Amino acid sequence: MLFALICKDEPGKLQLRLDTRPDHVAYLNGLNEKGTLKFAGPFLDGDGKPDGSLVVVEAADMAGAKALAEADPYARAGLFESVEIRAWNWVFNNPASA
Repeated sequence: MLFALICKDEPGKLQLRLDTRPDHVAYLNGLNEKGTLKFAGPFLDGDGKPDGSLVVVEAADMAGAKALAEADPYARAGLFESVEIRAWNWVFNNPASA
């Protein structure tokens, strides 16, 4: 099952995001190598600066998706003000159905 991790950065923590980014990218690369990561990228504020993340992962259930979200170096560093995890169905332009 797919889950969307909708993460909102805590205001004023852009430097923490930048400092933690290499570990975050390494974490996502590891998920990608396992086939767990479907896609990911930052949300941008009005100035084009990252202020959150959208990460879509495959997990057996909500508990598995939550564990993946909590293991993200951004989450462990305290970057996020909130993380919403939603089951998601990829209908259009899903490469797995092409």
